[in-house]
Amino acid sequence: MRSFLRLLPSLALLQSAFAATAEDWRGRSIYQVIVDRFALPEGADPTKCDPGAQTWCGGTWNTLRDNLDYIQDMGFTAVWISPVNQNYEGPRTPYGDAYHGYWIADHSQLNSRFGTAEDLKALSDELHKRGMYLMVDVVVNDVMAPSMKPDYSTYMFKDQSLYHPYCAISWDLDTENPTVVAGFSSWVKDMVTTYAIDGLRIDAAKHVGPGFWPQFCGAAGVFCIGEVFGSDIDEAASYQSDTELDSILNYPMYTALMDAFAIPGELNTSSITDTLDAYKTKFKDPGLLGNFLENQDLPRWANVSVDPQSMYNAMVFNFMSDGIPIVYYGQEQGFSGNADPWNREPLWPSKYANNSATAMVASLNQFRNYLVNNSTNDWLHSKVQVLTTDKHGLAIMKGEVVSILTNIGSPPANVSLAVYTPYSNNLAMTDILSCRQYVVGSNGTLSVEYTLGGQAKVIVPTTSLQNSGICGAQIQAVQQTTGQLADNAAGRLSVPHSLAGGLVLSLVLTVLGLVGNLVM
Repeated sequence: MRSFLRLLPSLALLQSAFAATAEDWRGRSIYQVIVDRFALPEGADPTKCDPGAQTWCGGTWNTLRDNLDYIQDMGFTAVWISPVNQNYEGPRTPYGDAYHGYWIADHSQLNSRFGTAEDLKALSDELHKRGMYLMVDVVVNDVMAPSMKPDYSTYMFKDQSLYHPYCAISWDLDTENPTVVAGFSSWVKDMVTTYAIDGLRIDAAKHVGPGFWPQFCGAAGVFCIGEVFGSDIDEAASYQSDTELDSILNYPMYTALMDAFAIPGELNTSSITDTLDAYKTKFKDPGLLGNFLENQDLPRWANVSVDPQSMYNAMVFNFMSDGIPIVYYGQEQGFSGNADPWNREPLWPSKYANNSATAMVASLNQFRNYLVNNSTNDWLHSKVQVLTTDKHGLAIMKGEVVSILTNIGSPPANVSLAVYTPYSNNLAMTDILSCRQYVVGSNGTLSVEYTLGGQAKVIVPTTSLQNSGICGAQIQAVQQTTGQLADNAAGRLSVPHSLAGGLVLSLVLTVLGLVGNLVM
């Protein structure tokens, strides 16, 4: 009887793995991995991975499984892995080898470079034991053809008539052909079931003909999020519909975040507000969009923006606004590679170290997970709204959480941002990133000054954190007496802060009689 009871949690997780819906994924946060570059087998040489060589470095499903603590300790609740199916095996191409997994040959077979069927099942099982989801990248638009006369016997679809005619871009499958549609539907259903996959990320979704995805994703029976590369909102929104996909990667907002926060750059915060306004009428469900700052097709954020605070502020937006946050491996280590292949660095030289960025990610995940599971006003389904915006930043509110973001970067600046909240005068609130408590001023006003640099703030009524384990004893109450300074004679408290490019800064909190004034 005892052994049967011990099986019950695993059975429940296995059942959910076969039917993880869009709604199940709404509250998840995702860590994206290129399997070949995440972790090495024991005894391998850690110095022998050059991204520029565009070849295999040795990561496997087993090495990923052995290092899941690193991902879970940052609070992620899902892992998205690169494609698992058999890739091109042959002479090196002008573009290198198929280490990334996107050069599919035979969909029906696994990629032996990354392990066996038992290894992939073990990875899936381990994730589910931890209460985490597995998302697998899939490629259905094309197969890898190194010549103008490919050997069709190496592919799952072996008849030339099932392919479009040759073009200068690729040999692409005829996904309008009923045989191809049926074949793919059968394949994906079997793969999802066999490996207990919870969700699919679909490569190059807009390059597949209309009407294919509902049948494909219906057969899979799990959440499908597609890549629709480009910043055009109308085009992107057209793919989140009953006739296409559950969701897409949020390229329009990625573009807006770059416009608003990258240094040097336009520093145009209206790009964000304009994009949010467009969401209200164009996207079916912004809460399911995949929010990201980096991926395998884009330059690293640190390659584009010289200031770490720019990434931290943009990251807070992705976690605290509508959508599912996604972090690409190495982003939390400050990797700075340019576009492919330089943005596919090995992770192991970082030694999986804890740093200011991993601390930021862990804090955001901890708080978001708490909101998802414990919010009394359904934070997850509430719509983000803009409270304040100016050239130096903006403040957004989702549920009861106010996030104050700036694009000034790390250096101190003699600027301020007035934030008008719906909260009442004298309400105690806490910034979950610094664990400091302060008091709302008259008319719900918070005046934020950046005399110590531009750290983001995520602020919530202190009472909402009771029994959450967030900040806990670190919260130091500040009592306000109307018309007087809140704390010492200078009206300031100096607090250690570890989220500014690895430097220890001071957070100065000033609370005036009429206006809650937060100095950052």
